[in-house]
Amino acid sequence: MDTIENLIIAIINPLITSPDQLTIKIIDGPEFLEYHLDLAPSDIGRVIGKKGRTIKAIRAIVYSVPTQGKKVRLVIDEKEKA
Repeated sequence: MDTIENLIIAIINPLITSPDQLTIKIIDGPEFLEYHLDLAPSDIGRVIGKKGRTIKAIRAIVYSVPTQGKKVRLVIDEKEKA
């Protein structure tokens, strides 16, 4: 689990302008191990990319890491505007 988190950080940090605002919350569900990314609002578009190509590529890399029993999910949490 720790290696997946480090992999996500290594891939996403160069893409974003505010790496200090990146937090990863891990939710251990019955079927999935979900990694929720909390980013600065200005960085969400950078991580998703045009037509979602960047996030698809990141997910392909992250999902290729072998895990024991559970599938991995990578979710981008969007902050609510107050």
